[in-house]
Amino acid sequence: MSSVRIKDIPANERPRERLAAGGADALGNSELIAILLRTGLQGKSALVIGQELLAKFQTLDRLSQASVKELCEVKGIGRDKAVTLQAAFTLARRMAAEIRAESPLLNSPELIASLVREEARGYEVEHLIVLLLNTRLRLIRMEHLSHGTLDSVHVHARDVFKHAILANASSIVLVHNHPSGDPTPSEEDIRITRDLIRAGRLLKIEVADHVIIGHRTTERPRDFVSLRELGLFYV
Repeated sequence: MSSVRIKDIPANERPRERLAAGGADALGNSELIAILLRTGLQGKSALVIGQELLAKFQTLDRLSQASVKELCEVKGIGRDKAVTLQAAFTLARRMAAEIRAESPLLNSPELIASLVREEARGYEVEHLIVLLLNTRLRLIRMEHLSHGTLDSVHVHARDVFKHAILANASSIVLVHNHPSGDPTPSEEDIRITRDLIRAGRLLKIEVADHVIIGHRTTERPRDFVSLRELGLFYV
């Protein structure tokens, strides 16, 4: 049975042209594989080879773990094409690992405290850190905004939300330390938090939490408090 060659497909329907016009998400898996293969072999088009690879391995995960020998069992796949596929899948795995490593999920006060605890522990005065989060509550980046005297820290809404806007953050988390070791929020902590919540609402950037880091004691097993958990987020 003969197969349609990519060069016989109208130019605007070829995988490369469709990707350039509409982005990679507009293509199916076999079409993306065909772009990696570039051309077919042994009378087969790259599109048909891509379809046969998916039929043989069933899922992209299984295809990504196939050896060069296993890939070459599909007619039309030689060593060079098998190596190209392996390289592409390896890069995808490494990129995913980087994203997981660099973008921790911060959907609880415990995770937030774990991220900043070691850094905050060494400060002798109060430091304010703002965590910029995406829509999935994963860290975009961490901004150190200000440090103060032994028991106070100064913060302005314009400084907090300037960074959030530039990073296209969906929400932010405020974190600061209490050098005294007692993480109980002060009246000033509560006031600043509520001011920032109001400012965030105007900008449609949520203040997801404000976590204060202190020290553990026998009476206080947790070394942090969450103002949201304490019910102090009403304004």
